[in-house]
Amino acid sequence: MATKPSSPSSRGPVEPTVSASVALRPARAATITGGFWFDRQQANRRAGLPDGRRQLHVAGNEENLDTAALGLPPLRAGERIDPGASGLDADSTGYRGPVFMDSDVYKWLEAAAWERQREVSDELAADQERLTGQISAAQQTDGYLNSFVQIVTGAPWADLRVSHELYCAGHLIQAAVAAHRSSADAELLRVSGRFADLLVDTFGPGRSPEVDGHPIIEMALVELYRETGTTRYLDLARFAVEQRGRSEQHGRPEDFVYFSDRVPVREATTLEGHAVRALYLAAGATDVAIETGDPDLLAALETQWENVVEAKMYLTGGLGARWEGESFGDPFELSPDTAYAETCAAIASVQWSWRLLLATGRARYADLIERTLFNGMLAGVSLDGESFFYANVLASRGGTEPTSSIDPVRGRQRWFSTACCPPNVMRTLAQLQHYLATQSASGLQVHQYAPGSVAAELATGFLALEVTTDYPHHGEVRLTLTAVPTGRATVSLRVPAWAVRATASVNGEALLVLPGSYLEIDRAWAVGDSILLELPLTVRLTAPDPRIVSVRGTVAIERGPLVYCLEEADQPAGAEFVDLRVDVGAAPDAHSERAEILGGTVMVTVPGQLDGAAVTLRAIPYALWANREHGSMRVWIPTA
Repeated sequence: MATKPSSPSSRGPVEPTVSASVALRPARAATITGGFWFDRQQANRRAGLPDGRRQLHVAGNEENLDTAALGLPPLRAGERIDPGASGLDADSTGYRGPVFMDSDVYKWLEAAAWERQREVSDELAADQERLTGQISAAQQTDGYLNSFVQIVTGAPWADLRVSHELYCAGHLIQAAVAAHRSSADAELLRVSGRFADLLVDTFGPGRSPEVDGHPIIEMALVELYRETGTTRYLDLARFAVEQRGRSEQHGRPEDFVYFSDRVPVREATTLEGHAVRALYLAAGATDVAIETGDPDLLAALETQWENVVEAKMYLTGGLGARWEGESFGDPFELSPDTAYAETCAAIASVQWSWRLLLATGRARYADLIERTLFNGMLAGVSLDGESFFYANVLASRGGTEPTSSIDPVRGRQRWFSTACCPPNVMRTLAQLQHYLATQSASGLQVHQYAPGSVAAELATGFLALEVTTDYPHHGEVRLTLTAVPTGRATVSLRVPAWAVRATASVNGEALLVLPGSYLEIDRAWAVGDSILLELPLTVRLTAPDPRIVSVRGTVAIERGPLVYCLEEADQPAGAEFVDLRVDVGAAPDAHSERAEILGGTVMVTVPGQLDGAAVTLRAIPYALWANREHGSMRVWIPTA
């Protein structure tokens, strides 16, 4: 497999060849050097990644690869074993954990690659080299690689409905692309290329028409095409997208919904079934639409996005209302206390919105990325980066009996038997700087705000900005030009839809601002020019859509991009948590202040009532709940 020459750079996880906007080009083109997201990235580096590496060893992921590398016949040769088994006895099978254990190794490797791009680490480099060697040793001579199948069944592709073989392959490819783009490490790319070549020879027109029960291979194959220029990978990704809704492999009628296989992608008007699977498929289909120049497919995906956001999304950006099937549920079925809202679903939502943003340049996609990152995704990891939520409810009664091993009532956990979420969080935090900005032929677009710098190599020269802000705690964002091209260039700043009284100026000269769009400033720039964007972070009381029956008569507290919640630890002593009410008539008295808790967050206080008496309710950002004692919590609060 031939690969394009490459060197370490700022190239990120999504690199369209043609789109409205593209990823920034020069080395370290986007950096986060302080503030809110920098602290979370440092916690991920300091605690999350090292502990994740240990967990891969303890849980048996690494051992499975070593066992597969031995090349022994399956230990239960001749006996039919369900590839969908979710847990197997190591003594009798030689395999540990669920069928998709390899995918957690690959996600961790991807996280390590992006983290090394962000900041050099000899320790992470050594771990990457060791794990890559184990993966390479486990690969068969024909390119096939899946430790469960190699150890247990010996039968590749026997049941793609539940085997997760192409799902694991997708994460392998994503890890390989990350390693190649971040450090020019080609070994994992070689391994994934051999596997991808096998897939091309096995699936597609005139070969097997099957699709994997868990999408992600679509995204991965498109990105491998972008990295190598091998069009066969794009062709197979397009086939996998078009085959959805036309497969007959899943048997029972309800399975077609669960596996996103009931309606062809370009004919669907919304997403249904298993939330993570559907979102990964939508993201991959968007990649295919971009690379093949398919406006009809892209338009269908935009319609699906609109309908999901309108009727199937929690205020936090969380997706997935039902624990049964980890699924979306019906429109406006958004009960807060039974929300599933898997952390992986929030991450998948960000991946999909990012691709739609690259394809269209529309601000609404960046708005949702912001909401989901600050709330739906970030709730899935503790402040110290060491423990996680799998599901993310919007209301919890402390002290109740957990319904499962992943029930948030148990509190945050270091790892899970199904460990998709922790390494998914790790890779997202490590690559976060790539979501800050993009460039186009005319200039640079800033989508998210954090202290640091962004830069673009334009046809007329280098354009660079230094960003100074304490966002999201404070709403002032200052961007100073540190390098300018010749002639004119456009600097575009996203103005969030919630920022209805935002103001902006260049060198003190006021500009017209329209919330929910980009402020496009086209001019000839000089070094030292200063842009000031002021986003008013007033406290908002948000009423729910009346079609969501479970939250009628309540309000939620928001401030800037942050959704807030009441946590039991902050309320008046002795108060019955369930009896607290928001006094909406006194809402203008709501205010915020920096609190010396939870890493120095901004706490919001609003007037409330308890049994008819006035009380003060104290709210914290939703993503920070369960970082102290594990008590009751709620986002939607009854009104007095």
